[in-house]
Amino acid sequence: MKDLRAEYRERVNGAVWVQVTYATHYGIKVAGCGGKEKPATARVRLPEPLGKEDLIVDHYTHFTRDRAKPPALRLCGKLGCDPAPTGCTPDSYDQALMAVDAPKHAYRDSERCDGRWLVLDFSWRTGPACDDTSNPACSSALGDRWFYRAGKSGWVPVFGGVRGGCKDVQRKEPRFPTALCESLAPLPARLHPAYPPPSASPSGHRGAQDARSRTGR
Repeated sequence: MKDLRAEYRERVNGAVWVQVTYATHYGIKVAGCGGKEKPATARVRLPEPLGKEDLIVDHYTHFTRDRAKPPALRLCGKLGCDPAPTGCTPDSYDQALMAVDAPKHAYRDSERCDGRWLVLDFSWRTGPACDDTSNPACSSALGDRWFYRAGKSGWVPVFGGVRGGCKDVQRKEPRFPTALCESLAPLPARLHPAYPPPSASPSGHRGAQDARSRTGR
């Protein structure tokens, strides 16, 4: 990496925007570089003090001075600088989906939550974009079920499973409340199909029989 630069772009909507650029050498071993990543520093001078405004770097990395110890800034997460507290709310459920790396367009099918524990069923479309209800491909989907405990920074996954009841999750986390899982039905097989392990092909089986006959066994 060379020519690392940070440039002020604009001040808009309560934030200062900065762009970081650099050049790389692809396929060229540069003298003095061991091939490992290492931190680098780029300085930028703003036309006026940052004040109480946020700092956004390259559109995606967001910093705020709120609840940060000066002169440091606080890095905001995927849910923003002030994510919703862990609880039985739609915003909090969205964080739970992120915690298990659910597909981007997954939608929640059902939630059971008591503020400290959560079980979440969700699914996502897998077929073409169409609205023909007579065509099974238009409504094809896959799904999953996850169990969580409340943590300081959001819902923490403790177990993923598709069978009904409490047996599986309480084997992993005995504290999970029975009231949230005892009446759970298994996830529909169409959402989480199970495939048997591959077996030997008929041709391979006949080949083995032929080999045994040739050796007299």
